[in-house]
Amino acid sequence: MECIFCKIVKKEQPADVVWEDEDIIVFKDMYPKAPVHMLVLSKKHIASLNDAEEQDRELLGRLLLVGKDVAKKLQINQGGWKAIFNVGRGGGQVVDHLHLHVLGGWKGRETKELP
Repeated sequence: MECIFCKIVKKEQPADVVWEDEDIIVFKDMYPKAPVHMLVLSKKHIASLNDAEEQDRELLGRLLLVGKDVAKKLQINQGGWKAIFNVGRGGGQVVDHLHLHVLGGWKGRETKELP
């Protein structure tokens, strides 16, 4: 059985796509946990970061760089943002398809530097 993200990749399930190339797709999370909440995922099905292998090294790096580019495009890069991989059910992963959460856009949530 295909996961929901594989169906989004194949355009069998709708999603609010904000960026895409031959290997990666980025879309808005349906259940956002921040004012800006995007999912950056590999079009190649990898169940979780636990299942990534050496040959996925470049793809994993690209996921992070695309996340950075999306944060800049959505203008959350200057105010601070989060890049999160949830791994396994205990780590909060709900869909068994490797994806990076890009979260940001909080207003008035500045942090102070440590002494």
